[in-house]
Amino acid sequence: MKLLVTGVAGFIGSNFVYHMLEGDPALVLVGLDKLTYAGNYDNLSRLTPDQRDRFSFVRGDINDRALLAQLFGQHDFEGVVNFAAESHVDRAIHDAQVFLTTNVLGTHALLEAAARAWRSGAGWLAGRRYVQVSTDEVYGSLGQQGFFSERSPLAPRNPYAASKAGADHIVQAFHHTFGLPACITRCSNNYGPYQFPEKLIPLMIRNALRHEPLPVYGDGRQIRDWLYVRDHCRAIELVLRRGRPGEVYNIGGHNELENLELVRRLLQVLGQRTGDPAIGEGLIRHVADRPGHDRRYAIDAGKIQAELGWEPLTRFEGGLTQTIDWYLSNREWTERVISGEYLAFYEQNYAARG
Repeated sequence: MKLLVTGVAGFIGSNFVYHMLEGDPALVLVGLDKLTYAGNYDNLSRLTPDQRDRFSFVRGDINDRALLAQLFGQHDFEGVVNFAAESHVDRAIHDAQVFLTTNVLGTHALLEAAARAWRSGAGWLAGRRYVQVSTDEVYGSLGQQGFFSERSPLAPRNPYAASKAGADHIVQAFHHTFGLPACITRCSNNYGPYQFPEKLIPLMIRNALRHEPLPVYGDGRQIRDWLYVRDHCRAIELVLRRGRPGEVYNIGGHNELENLELVRRLLQVLGQRTGDPAIGEGLIRHVADRPGHDRRYAIDAGKIQAELGWEPLTRFEGGLTQTIDWYLSNREWTERVISGEYLAFYEQNYAARG
């Protein structure tokens, strides 16, 4: 199989690259990434020599239609997995324009490129598949009971979620109108290695290690379902290989936690791992809640389990400890990506080689 994967230098995208190249020795993968502040070529620095032989990196924007046409013309892609997205809710509240440009228009450009390359007469080349990686945030806020299913209506409540919902609608339109063999996955909150430190878990780890306040929105009672990133990658691969075109698959971790309880557990493990007595709940600071902050997300992942045999393998306690250990062992990575020095890493380790 030859894949085009967009957003490969981001958190989930880079983990997916490792997962796919480790699991399939015949796979050839072309990775496309714009290398924005949260897309770090540094994330791909641990590929083995064999994996690098089967991986090509292209720095570029999914809105660059000429570049997409060139890539599809050079490579006979059997699959496309689209991770490319702006994803931080706070940034979307401040300025939604880049979210609409990347998440909506970029998805449309990628769909058109795939459609042009994969058409065969009145139908489509055999074995092709497009996977759009989306989020449970498109469903909006959930009450204290129940779960989001694939049949739940889309009701996004912030600009980021609205941009992802718009992209999902475009993907479904390309399938229902033109027959493009496309699937959508919608996941709960991911955690694990290589996550940019603006997100909750790596932010709290970094602040705690520096003995800085840990900002918790409002009362901290917002509930999220936490999914270890490698479990998510396994699910995406299954959808890519065996998912039914036109279908949506929810992917959840079965780990519902209030944000405040998550931070408390994180501090407990981090304190034990470091032996630092200054790391504790005294660092928690409640701050003004975020506008449009959804109260609860929870995923019903029964469909992907029944159809494709997927279920999460990583229990939250073990996954959180693994994640904390990774950030403790990679403190220089955190500071490098925050400072922007990863661009220098890219120039030295990739761009100079052409």
